[in-house]
Amino acid sequence: MSYPSIDKSYGYKPVNLIGGQVFAGSTRQYPIQYAYNVNLFYGDPVTLSAGYVATQASAVNTTNTVIGVFLGCSYTNPTTKQKIFAQYWPASTAAGDAVAYVADDPNTVFRAAVTTAAGATTIGSCPSLLVGQNLASTTVTTSGSTATGNGVSGVVGASATTANGGFRVLGLVPDTQINTSATYVSGGAPAATNVVVSGLTVGQVLPVGTDVFNLVGGQLQYTGATLSSSSTVTTTGNTTLTVTAITTQVAGTVVLVQSPEVLVKLNFGVHRYNVA
Repeated sequence: MSYPSIDKSYGYKPVNLIGGQVFAGSTRQYPIQYAYNVNLFYGDPVTLSAGYVATQASAVNTTNTVIGVFLGCSYTNPTTKQKIFAQYWPASTAAGDAVAYVADDPNTVFRAAVTTAAGATTIGSCPSLLVGQNLASTTVTTSGSTATGNGVSGVVGASATTANGGFRVLGLVPDTQINTSATYVSGGAPAATNVVVSGLTVGQVLPVGTDVFNLVGGQLQYTGATLSSSSTVTTTGNTTLTVTAITTQVAGTVVLVQSPEVLVKLNFGVHRYNVA
């Protein structure tokens, strides 16, 4: 059972620093240009333009110069003349004292949702095989929520790469993993790329990146396999899963583990502080 449920991407949320150091909430204040005409949402990667904070208009990768992640702002409301501390920057606000609070430490570890494709907010899964690998970000947009103030950035689970990936995966988030039990039917031998199971719920969607485990003595044993093709369960009978090469024989009770969240950090050379 997972808690809480992750139903969409929400931006990058700082949790700590690499090496186990505590993220104490420290941010750097950068000015926002008067009447800047683009929304800035909590959790959005941002850059600088002429000394002012600006949205990162494209996916974060090794060609970009990100200064950090936007964590809110403050400005004087042009109508009420009252100081406001806000979760997001409303585009075109006529405020001359606006500042953005940016988590700019290059060593910050962020919690992020995994999406199925670039520019998508549909939740996918990051497999165990990608821990230590690079993932690309979703395309940064200005379509965050004005109700919550949160952005919609995340990482693309199917984008594992050793180059041009803006984020390094440091770990999976166990709190929100979704575990589904099934029964082994056939296939599943070492080096095989498919396995047949039964007992899944009709209509259930198993995304690319869902890990395949054996349940042995009450413990999970990783089979080395992860779904390489998404699967929607259409019958209460047998379901064939297409997976990466299996390393440990699949047998008995099978547990399919979807990981919708990961811990990541910006790669060296992506953050502006690390670009000469």
